[in-house]
Amino acid sequence: MSHTTNLSRRKLFFGVIFSAIFTFQVFGQNAPPKAEVRNVTDEYFGQKIADPYRWMENFKDPEVQTWIKAQADYAASMLKAIPGRDALLERIKALDSGAPFRIYYFNRRQDGTLFYLKQGVTENVPKLYVRNGKTGKETLLVDPDKRVTNDGKHYSLQFYTPSPDGKYIVYGLAEGGSEQTTVYILETATGRDLSESIDRIEPYYTVPAWLADGSGFYYVRLQKVAPDMPPTEGYKNSRVYFHKLGTDPEKDIFTLGIGSSSLVKLESADFPGIFTFKNSSFAIGQIKHGDAGELTLYAAPVETVGKPNTPWKKICDVEDAVTQFAVNGSDVYLKTSKNAPRFKVVLTSLANPDFEQAAVIMPAGEAIVDDVRIAKSAVYITALEDGLNHIFRVDLSPGSQPERLELPNGSTGYIISANPQFEDVWVLSSSWTKGGSVYSYNPRTNKFTDTALQPKGKFDDLPGYESVELKVKSHDGVLVPLSIIYKKGIKLDGTNPTLMSGYGSYGAIEYVYFAPITLAWLERGGVLAVAHVRGGGEYGEDWRKAGYKQTKPNTWKDFIACAEYLIAKKYTSSKHLAGLSGSAGGILIGRAITERPELFGAAVIQVGATDMLRMETTTNGVPNIQEFGTVKTEEGFRALYEMSALHHVKDGVKYPAVLLTHGINDPRVEPWMSAKMAARLQAATASGKPVLLRIDYDAGHGIGSTKSQFYEEVADTYAFLFQQLK
Repeated sequence: MSHTTNLSRRKLFFGVIFSAIFTFQVFGQNAPPKAEVRNVTDEYFGQKIADPYRWMENFKDPEVQTWIKAQADYAASMLKAIPGRDALLERIKALDSGAPFRIYYFNRRQDGTLFYLKQGVTENVPKLYVRNGKTGKETLLVDPDKRVTNDGKHYSLQFYTPSPDGKYIVYGLAEGGSEQTTVYILETATGRDLSESIDRIEPYYTVPAWLADGSGFYYVRLQKVAPDMPPTEGYKNSRVYFHKLGTDPEKDIFTLGIGSSSLVKLESADFPGIFTFKNSSFAIGQIKHGDAGELTLYAAPVETVGKPNTPWKKICDVEDAVTQFAVNGSDVYLKTSKNAPRFKVVLTSLANPDFEQAAVIMPAGEAIVDDVRIAKSAVYITALEDGLNHIFRVDLSPGSQPERLELPNGSTGYIISANPQFEDVWVLSSSWTKGGSVYSYNPRTNKFTDTALQPKGKFDDLPGYESVELKVKSHDGVLVPLSIIYKKGIKLDGTNPTLMSGYGSYGAIEYVYFAPITLAWLERGGVLAVAHVRGGGEYGEDWRKAGYKQTKPNTWKDFIACAEYLIAKKYTSSKHLAGLSGSAGGILIGRAITERPELFGAAVIQVGATDMLRMETTTNGVPNIQEFGTVKTEEGFRALYEMSALHHVKDGVKYPAVLLTHGINDPRVEPWMSAKMAARLQAATASGKPVLLRIDYDAGHGIGSTKSQFYEEVADTYAFLFQQLK
């Protein structure tokens, strides 16, 4: 559910079960298979809660698998039968094929070597390449397609990290969207992997960190979960190890974790990590407390890390509210919300860190500090204001003040490559209606130059479309940002099919972005809207905390207010309005349709967290206690019950049409959440509108899915919505 540092966007046994649950027609049925009610009642602080589909949580049970497969088959047959669905699929493919390839995730070396990921029009997954400079001949290094399993399951790259000299690359692969990552070590000169590989890699919060001489790297490994251990142990007791090239990984050196040092305090649910830097003799030890944003950081000389009595010095703790850091030599820049709810950037020493006396580099202001990067002579800071990302430059010399850069075409910008070995930084610039270009900013000339690394696509500019940024009054008078994208000259007559999305968790920001495939919606008269609800980070830490635990209802109430605005201003009507969200956004869309079902004609819940009372019984539930709370306290239970969509579905209510989608290998939100929600909605709704459960058996949470999988899901989603919003 949480946002990660990886490259962010199984076959089951289908036994024939002759039991009460299998009383439906599996093939050619006119209705989805019904689920048997087997009530389990839990009592929380005097309140009894019925759970009619608890049996689905035993996900490996053949009976559960059979019901899921029947639901998946039914959904697939219904979606594929929608008139115009195949035409939509072909249009989506064409729109995404406007450029010959997409290139991203750059890693530059001082000798001019450039590593990057690239995905051609006909390629299903990104591949890793290297070239000399921007125009040199490229060489393919890692092709995940060559590792397809015998049963057709695909692999995807989770991350890659070149050694400082570029001779080796450590990269992570996962199968079928599972994110269960194994690292391999590639020799760039030969294109061959070394003999050693390491499984159970933690791919979320850190990537392997090389020593300066390229002799080895630090990595995080999850504990081995025995068959008799509960799933909640999966993300506990992770450890940092050091691997020396050419040695047995099982003999790697335990470096950071519980018991590694009396100077570093950890709990079982914490995630440790070690970071090294090209321009510093210090390493940073990071402690990530579950999915909480606030970090505990330590510093130590690199040569002492992994040795007895490593002299770790604490840089900051949870109460210092640091959520990001960047290192330059013996200094560390910290992004913090302490006494600065919209964040500020401060500087302290790694040799003798003193957070309380840290120098302010970027003071708190109206703009929300979002990202901090280091280049050769300056720190670059991205800050959000009025829905757009601005970039500020602060010279590394003492006393320098932030200077705002003028981005190309007045657009929004994201720093995608900054390196202390280079003066320039690379910036991705885009808008809601214009595709991104990769620019190089030269501080000496104060100019942006298009790198020409990303060819312009045929559909990367939509002159016939426009966007507007508005603020909508929510239930309590708070103004909520709303972005709307539509065709110029649109008639505001209440008949436009409108798809509104939102998220509102972890302080994540719904950034301005462009995707050519959205034209498949817009050109058919559709309107797209993005609600920047509380719980996100659009207005800093206060905005996040206003949609967090006990205040979580503001998240879906903001979404409801934006829906009411779109209807009142006749962009659409309830009959023509759909809501979409996923993952932790399952709270938002699930509660929006259970609280105000009459506002929506349809809803899409993608890999959604819809049973929050049972969340902490899952593998990823323990880390998420920091974000959502625990049922073990009365206050936590009350908040989780309120945000749990499953527990607010009522019999006899006319719910909108609902499409639930899930990957069977999802490691973040258990697929049984979508199964239980689908079963409950199918049994309860009185509208006669469909509730479909779409399952992908070669996918997970969406990370690592292939291009074909993505196209198919978008086509199914758009076709379903166009049909239901007529």
